[in-house]
Amino acid sequence: MRKIIAVFCSIIFFTSCQQKNEKIETVSAKDTVKTSSNFQMYEISEMAALMEQMYAYNTQLKERIANNEQLGDYPVAFDKLHTAILTDPADRDAFFTEQAFKFITAQKAIYADTLLAKDNFNKMVNQCLECHSKKCGGPIPRIKKLLIP
Repeated sequence: MRKIIAVFCSIIFFTSCQQKNEKIETVSAKDTVKTSSNFQMYEISEMAALMEQMYAYNTQLKERIANNEQLGDYPVAFDKLHTAILTDPADRDAFFTEQAFKFITAQKAIYADTLLAKDNFNKMVNQCLECHSKKCGGPIPRIKKLLIP
């Protein structure tokens, strides 16, 4: 048994001590190191950032409506929906333009008649769903959470 252990230990010893042929690169201050990387950091588009802001704002607005609190004023930053740069500029077509107009109208209706704020809010959310059902369906489950029961 001792012989087996001794052979096993010597195999481990000799294999672990072998010098590896790794190329070690030294760089001096004069040298320029060029590295290529396929990694690209995702940058959110202006439109995606705006939609994130609209979602966050409307989440708070939903709570204010549910608690019968003051709604405040229509956020004019939402008007950038017509001009914000999209992730894919080809998506700005007649359908998008029409849906953007309908969304802005629905969002403004919430503030125009506070007695119907809940109904108008849900109409606005449904307008989001209508557009996203045709283009960029990813956020649909998240948007549905905005509906006020």
